[in-house]
Amino acid sequence: MNAVLVQLAYLAATALFVLSLHWMNTPKTARRGVFSGVAAMTIAVLATWSGANVTRHWWVLIPILIAVAPGIWLSLVPLTAVPQRTALSHAFGGLAAGLVGTAKYFYWLNHETEALTAFRMTAIILEIILGYLTFTGSLIAAGKLQEVKWIPQRPWVYKGQNYVNLGAFALAVLFGVLVILSPGTTTSAVLFVLIIVLSLNFGWMLVMPIGGADMPTVIAILNSYAGLSAVAMGFVLDNKLLITAGALDGSSGLILSIIMCRAMNRSFANVLFGAFGQVAKKAAAGEQKQYKSENAEGAAQMLEQATRVVIVPGYGMAVAQAQHKVRELYDLLSKRGINVTFAIHPVAGRMPGHMNVLLAEADIPYERLQEMEDANSELPQTDVALVIGANDVTNPAARHDKTSPIYGMPIIDVDKARTVMVIKRSMNPGFAGIDNELYYMPNTLMLFGDAKAFVGEMVKNLSGAGH
Repeated sequence: MNAVLVQLAYLAATALFVLSLHWMNTPKTARRGVFSGVAAMTIAVLATWSGANVTRHWWVLIPILIAVAPGIWLSLVPLTAVPQRTALSHAFGGLAAGLVGTAKYFYWLNHETEALTAFRMTAIILEIILGYLTFTGSLIAAGKLQEVKWIPQRPWVYKGQNYVNLGAFALAVLFGVLVILSPGTTTSAVLFVLIIVLSLNFGWMLVMPIGGADMPTVIAILNSYAGLSAVAMGFVLDNKLLITAGALDGSSGLILSIIMCRAMNRSFANVLFGAFGQVAKKAAAGEQKQYKSENAEGAAQMLEQATRVVIVPGYGMAVAQAQHKVRELYDLLSKRGINVTFAIHPVAGRMPGHMNVLLAEADIPYERLQEMEDANSELPQTDVALVIGANDVTNPAARHDKTSPIYGMPIIDVDKARTVMVIKRSMNPGFAGIDNELYYMPNTLMLFGDAKAFVGEMVKNLSGAGH
């Protein structure tokens, strides 16, 4: 394929990438968006491959074949594992960018020193810093999401930690400037390796202090970093498609990060350096408070007598894989003429859009899903708010307790419903590490048990009541 055809193929792939993001806006066109993205990447790989030297074809084919098996395995993970799988994808993308930048630098250093221009070196330094910190940061994020035993779920903090982290990053940037100014010396090669070590170290140090409650935002930020490293890689390789695709990835991740931060009423700095979730002392005090509980039969009766029901899904629903039972509950209540909607908090679950994906998998009509603001306006007129595994995003302390780490975070106002029913395994606090005031309110009933099993019992009771 000649150069003109390669560029035309790149143009077609760019258009498909843009359309892919556009079609992802709604569930009706999301499948089309996925196919568009796959087609764009296929065209990009084949066009790039066609421009390679014939003797290098095997070097392209071998890693592709090696990647097929783990790629298929990663695609078959359950939906509950999609957040950590996404984090792993960011890790691999960051590692690829870092390795390409490293290879290009040492190749030019040993064979084409004149190619080490200030512009190229700036791109390479940005590429390796962003790529390697994304790699280790994403691995830690995936470990936290997977609840790996040796990675603490709560923020891992120590005195002066932010200064140490920022110092390591500043040192990497300083070394980078020195390499840019004099890229062709032995000293610069040593500094280059030190930049890699500092970047790898900074990545895990950046994410370790961040608690699980911030993981949706962290995933979005890491997505942005991976995209930016791809942009830098595009400049290094002089590949316009890579620049475009990386810019789309980086900008979408940045926009999503902003949306997540606004949803929690917090800044980037607070997410990255605030150690959200480190306060767990209040949870112990909550154990002494009084709460009311109910069984599946009583809960089903209350739902049957309601006119309007709002269901609030959370990570507990994902862990229990209860979405299909929730669909059965929705069908039964809807057949009785009960108005059922789903209130979705922007940061519910472990990744952006997590609840939307789970509910879509269960074929729950998309028009039944409400954003937080719309749901809150209707909750005061709601008979029953059924909370399934959502903890921090329903905690009224966010509205009034200035000592709470979630103070100021917009929440779903389920406490304003006439009756609140909360399905939860125990009274343990959520990822933010604080007690939920909702559980002790006079209009709240605790429904203890596995979400899938408990909803299934409610469905059985409602089915029996219908005969």
